[in-house]
Amino acid sequence: MVVANNEQQTAPFLVVGLGNPGPRYEATRHNVGFMVLDELAERTSPVPATFSTHKKSNALIVETHFNGAKVILAKPRSFMNLSGGPIQALAQFFKVPIHQIVVVHDELDLDFGVVRLKQGGGENGHNGLKSTSKSLGSRDYLRVRIGVGRPPGRQDPADYVLRPFSVGEAADLGAICANAADGIELLVTRGLALAQNEIHSR
Repeated sequence: MVVANNEQQTAPFLVVGLGNPGPRYEATRHNVGFMVLDELAERTSPVPATFSTHKKSNALIVETHFNGAKVILAKPRSFMNLSGGPIQALAQFFKVPIHQIVVVHDELDLDFGVVRLKQGGGENGHNGLKSTSKSLGSRDYLRVRIGVGRPPGRQDPADYVLRPFSVGEAADLGAICANAADGIELLVTRGLALAQNEIHSR
């Protein structure tokens, strides 16, 4: 459970879900980062949190704590390929170091439903990650990768990620987002290695 309290921390963690704004994209594979952030907001205590506009960053945010660690949950309001601007603005505003920025995103190179955590690395053609790396001037931020699998046949990957999950996939989304949210809580409160050991073994 995400427990809200008043304990202060010098620098918060910034947890950002990648996605595209608007109802047209809500249920698409590219928006699974937003779905995980919604799961985290639902876990806040004593009541679920509501995202509000952060005017200086063009993002929706929730300020909360995970067992004493201050956390900013954020969903950029820009389109995916411009995600870096809001992320950089939030990091600057809240004075978040690069190693405490967590980006949650869809991953074509992982089978559907697989959750993996890592720090740094390439972008694998993901426009949201490309924009983030460029705006932050670094690739050394933390990533929570949510597998959506490769498109069938010769379907264009860019088209595939902008389509809704299948009926069968959608039935499993709740459990997948919960697993990813567990990983983020562990990452923030216990560190990357422990979070990887727990989540990667599930």
